[in-house]
Amino acid sequence: MANSMTGFGRGEANGSGYQFSIELKSVNHRFLEIIVKTPRHLTGFEERIRKTLQGKFQRGRIEVYVNVAETEERKRSVKVDNDLALSYDKTLKDLALTLHTAYETDIYRLVSFPEVLSVEEPEIDLDTLWGACAEALRIASDSFGQMRRIEGEKLTFDLLLRLDLISEYLQLIAQRAPYVVTDYKERLQDRIQTLLGEVELDATRLANEVVYFADRASITEELVRFDSHLAQGRDALRSNDSVGRRLDFLVQEMNREINTIGSKANDLKIGQQVVSVKSELEKVREQIQNLE
Repeated sequence: MANSMTGFGRGEANGSGYQFSIELKSVNHRFLEIIVKTPRHLTGFEERIRKTLQGKFQRGRIEVYVNVAETEERKRSVKVDNDLALSYDKTLKDLALTLHTAYETDIYRLVSFPEVLSVEEPEIDLDTLWGACAEALRIASDSFGQMRRIEGEKLTFDLLLRLDLISEYLQLIAQRAPYVVTDYKERLQDRIQTLLGEVELDATRLANEVVYFADRASITEELVRFDSHLAQGRDALRSNDSVGRRLDFLVQEMNREINTIGSKANDLKIGQQVVSVKSELEKVREQIQNLE
């Protein structure tokens, strides 16, 4: 069955003193676009996450949110920028001289200035952390994929019903088609007879005109092609491949065939069925925008 492009998934995993929480959500998109948002110190994971998801999904705009929290206390250290502290001190002394004001060095004031003191985080080994991140991503993508499959099954069921309904309309058109020529012959004969009055009707010329009209109004080829498109659409919906773009193309072809049928047949009853088919095709077109 075809998959939907919309979905949500969440996964958590612990490892190496961290807990990873990953969320995936997606909306419709013509191609596959993966947006990864991670904490700054984990930006090295972004490409790995993209490659992992590219191997599982084919279409949709997927947003990935990676959150991480420490589960074990890590040793931090404080670093002093001596040169910067001395520079602050000298600047203050110079300012005091300029203003003719007394100045005494205050170490507590100096360390409060920006960047004099900084906290150094212990170095993080991304390769060691990737295992926990990858596990959280696997859990999130599994639930995300399951949701897309469930939604895809619902869409597929609805689309198959609509294709069956379109097929019924086409059968009505096919049943009506032979009578289009018969009705034309009767109308033409009545019109000519009215114009000619008692003059004898030339049966050969009438037959030739009817044959010409029948050839021009024939919709057999269009019906055969339309039926082929319907069959391909059903096959695509029942497959496990990415079918959204293929179905979009098929709907374009179906619209082209039904427009031709309507213009060639030039019949009121067929025209009513053509309107019904075009209405259903528009609903199908809207629905397949949600398929992967």
